[in-house]
Amino acid sequence: MGIDGRDRWRPVRTDYTMRPLAASAGEVHYHYGCRTPEAAGFTTDMEELRRMIAPDVSLGENVTIHQPDLVNLYGCQIGRDTKIGTFVEIQCDATVGCRCKISSHTFICSGVEIADEVFVGHGVMFINDTYPRATNTDGTPQTSTDWTAVRTVVKSRASIGSNATILCGVTIGEGAIVGAGAVVTHDVPDHAIVAGVPARVVRDVPDAPHGPGALSESR
Repeated sequence: MGIDGRDRWRPVRTDYTMRPLAASAGEVHYHYGCRTPEAAGFTTDMEELRRMIAPDVSLGENVTIHQPDLVNLYGCQIGRDTKIGTFVEIQCDATVGCRCKISSHTFICSGVEIADEVFVGHGVMFINDTYPRATNTDGTPQTSTDWTAVRTVVKSRASIGSNATILCGVTIGEGAIVGAGAVVTHDVPDHAIVAGVPARVVRDVPDAPHGPGALSESR
């Protein structure tokens, strides 16, 4: 159904291009499954779109945002050729590299750095506060000055499975794979596969540059 509640057929997907919402050299491609945004039931009013994609977002060339009115991006940087799914939130001071795929319902908070060619599955949650509180000890609501975001790094070509939770302060290594539903509490080595709660190394990826089994045998 379209966002106006009416049933709509979805013909073969056809791309169309609009200018980016932030000042950048590239263009952002919007895919709706229809020939025009109007046919898909979505607005082309730039002011309305900016409510979801803030003007301070830095977008590289050829960034794909499948439904720009159903994401929440502000103060972040998105690299070229990256794809952003529906209902994704990317907060200020977060960075997503080039040629990444960020699947729907994912939350990337402030302080997260995602390198190039990273796959992030559906519903992945990042956390940036070790001891989150709603209020200070005196009962006043906390503001951004009352806590500090803890940095998390995802290195190039890593993959994070759907519904994984990434606690703050960890590094997910180059080419590593985080299994679906895992809770990552410690660093993940390069080219390792981790799974479980908490996530533990189960083996190395088949295409590891050091050869299959070498990483596991070294533990």
